[in-house]
Amino acid sequence: MLAALEQVEELVPEDDGAAEAALRAALVDKYNTVRPFLKLLGESRALGAAAGGRKVLAAVRRLPELARRQVGKKPLLPKEIDASLVSAAWRRPIFANPDLPAGAVDRDAYVVCVLEGLFRALQVRDVFAAPSLRWADPRAHLLDGLAWEAISEDVLASLSLTDPVDAHLDAKLLALDAAWKQMAGRLEEAGDDALVRVINPADGHARLSVEKLGALGESASLKWLRAACQAMLPRIDLPELLLEVHSWTGFLDAYTHLADISTRMHDLPRSLAALLISEACNVGLTPVIKDGDEALTRGRLSHVDQNYVRAETHAAANAILIEAQRGVPIVKLWGGGLLASVDGLRFVVPVQTINAAPSPKYFGYKRGLTLLNAVNDQVMGIGQVVVPGTLRDSLYILDCLINIDAGPKPELVTTDQASDSDMVFGISMLGYRIAPRFADLGDQRFWRADLPDGTTPAYGLLEAIARNKINRSKIATQWADMTRVAGSLVTNQVRAYDLLRMFARNGRPTPLGQAFAEYGRIDKTLHLLSILDPIDDTYRRKLNKQLTVQESRHRLARKICHGNGGKIRQAYREGQEDQLAALGLVVNAVALWNSKYLSAAVDQLRAHDVPVKDEDAARLSPLGHAHLNVLGRYAIASSAPAEGLRRLGEIPDGADAVVEEEGV
Repeated sequence: MLAALEQVEELVPEDDGAAEAALRAALVDKYNTVRPFLKLLGESRALGAAAGGRKVLAAVRRLPELARRQVGKKPLLPKEIDASLVSAAWRRPIFANPDLPAGAVDRDAYVVCVLEGLFRALQVRDVFAAPSLRWADPRAHLLDGLAWEAISEDVLASLSLTDPVDAHLDAKLLALDAAWKQMAGRLEEAGDDALVRVINPADGHARLSVEKLGALGESASLKWLRAACQAMLPRIDLPELLLEVHSWTGFLDAYTHLADISTRMHDLPRSLAALLISEACNVGLTPVIKDGDEALTRGRLSHVDQNYVRAETHAAANAILIEAQRGVPIVKLWGGGLLASVDGLRFVVPVQTINAAPSPKYFGYKRGLTLLNAVNDQVMGIGQVVVPGTLRDSLYILDCLINIDAGPKPELVTTDQASDSDMVFGISMLGYRIAPRFADLGDQRFWRADLPDGTTPAYGLLEAIARNKINRSKIATQWADMTRVAGSLVTNQVRAYDLLRMFARNGRPTPLGQAFAEYGRIDKTLHLLSILDPIDDTYRRKLNKQLTVQESRHRLARKICHGNGGKIRQAYREGQEDQLAALGLVVNAVALWNSKYLSAAVDQLRAHDVPVKDEDAARLSPLGHAHLNVLGRYAIASSAPAEGLRRLGEIPDGADAVVEEEGV
């Protein structure tokens, strides 16, 4: 509505009575829509306000009185409202209605203006609700006083933040200075062969020209190995795969009874596998029910769903799969679990729900949600969070990382550009190195700082690029609160999403938000300088590879979640989270099964004197799915051998030719 009003202010002449009348009619319609709720809203005791939202909340408290007022008999006067809440875009609709007496206020327009102000205050939590999960006051959950003093020493030691702020910043800024000097030296060394060049346009605004990365070539041995492994993998139905993975890991045993009692239920793993199939494949219970089979009756499945399947058991089962993946020999060639990526998978939600939001880019005219998931370089989903619509991923990325299910804590986390935020970089003090992929590398802002002794360093060819200076005094002033926020986040006292929304008001950062942004600019510039190495593109390729892994994982998830056109029909947040947790778990089970059989296939090739290179095996992916059947009416039974793995397919012809061509 505000955007529409601003357009009217700019485009409609003052004497355009028709446009003014249309605008007033729209405001009346909005007022009539909200009027039945004004009494409940104004008298609600659930709303509270911080200093920045007290005026808005006071105006909201007066809304029931304004709704009862007969403005035709007693016009509303400017002295009876809070004019400081009326922005420039609202002034003409509120104060210049020609149908009202001179000097009177348009009550309907003012009410809608106050409600818009309330919504904006709720977004940054200047106004909050209690009790509430989504709209609570994050300040109330921050550690403070004796509670913070009791654990601060241990928490700060775990985050390597025990040094005084000046010593800590000196070390960070010396590292930044070294990175600038290293890049300047390598730029001179590379000369005309540099992957990055400094361009000085005629207007003197220097920028970087960055050479695009080309695709890495594939050797004949790698192409043959991929085809050979795909041919050797056994064909399998998804239910059989889940039960076989359970026979290796026992991951379905992590689904315990809600009352924490032991179960005597026969064939419980089959019932759980059926429920995972129904949720992950988005097909409901009908395709997995089998009358006459005790484990697969509708009554049994409903009982197991209500008493065994919930968020904590999904997480416990996923932790078992993540740890099992770490023990597969070939996985060590893919990574150590210290590199991760976070990206969103979008789903349309065609039912009425408050946990979905519109996004024309992804959902057209419909509403949807985003499954934001973290995937490590061992190709396992280690954590996820479900968020409405497609809000900026940067607001949720830390919540996804802080609450991982298992595996080592990632040290380097790559994302797409939607997660680029100076404040998110600033909360890198939690121990994560955030590494977004930028589409416009050459146009990014780079930051520098004076050295601890007060001198200003010189960076040669990069001097014109390093033109923005970090304000360390803003960081030092807020350091005590910054460390307290970091401690509250790592101890799960508060959500990062709520804090990041609170760190800005009306598009401008608060002093604490500005301090985190200044701190984040150090790590952001270090990341940019690593990406823009003029000689070595290894770092950039490593990040791109990990994001490609995540995209492949999303394709596998789309294949599995095929029912109902891939749309999520759960109406409540808990149901959506349970269904998408089941999807993430099943994708991990497929990745583990593929990894184990790929490792076995490589071992069999080597046993038959086919020299498989480690660098080729490192580029195999456990996310292939040509051999996996997810369709049909599911038979929830295992056909795996009692011991060991299924029999692999025959080694394809052509190995000798590849060996001879490669000269192995």
